[in-house]
Amino acid sequence: MADEKKALYDAMVAYKVPAIQQAVENARKSGMTASKIIDALGEGMTEVGILFERGKLFLPHVLSAAQGMKSAMEVLGPELLASGDVSAKRASVVMGTVEGDVHDIGKSICSTMLQCAGFDVHDLGRDVPKTSFISEIKGGCTMCGMSALMTTTMTVQKEVIEILKSEGLRDKVIVMVGGAPVTQAYADKIGADIYGESASETTNKAKTISS
Repeated sequence: MADEKKALYDAMVAYKVPAIQQAVENARKSGMTASKIIDALGEGMTEVGILFERGKLFLPHVLSAAQGMKSAMEVLGPELLASGDVSAKRASVVMGTVEGDVHDIGKSICSTMLQCAGFDVHDLGRDVPKTSFISEIKGGCTMCGMSALMTTTMTVQKEVIEILKSEGLRDKVIVMVGGAPVTQAYADKIGADIYGESASETTNKAKTISS
């Protein structure tokens, strides 16, 4: 499986949609599970983001890689849902990329994996206002996942937590944060409950804390 994983990663970093689709098909034929394929693609997408920030790749390259990921998710999404144990719903989770940030690939992968793990996911998409997170929590969501892919939008995660505190809601919700510039140290600093470096790590931590 190591060869298939590397091929998936390399195809994503090379950002060509047909090559990504072919790598996914080859991995499926080899017996690689949908979740492991998505993890490998996700690692590649993370590298694409790093290369973009360093000026090694440009926006068209990132958009092409994102299109390849979306294409893969169209194929793998139903397989993930079919293999997931959704017999007993876990907590309700509101997910979104914070306001000012329009990156949503990683967040979308995480939402899909949480759904497969049995969570009731309310994915608000990208550029989500702070008030929308709060409204969903007031509506019954007991977990809140916020993604920030730029250092300039990381502060919104902290601001949402502060609003939760001021409105007496903080103790009623588990806050998850992630995104390329976010670290465990930052999550600890702002008082988040879960930091996930990847979609699978976030999902596993969510399953543990909600069990």
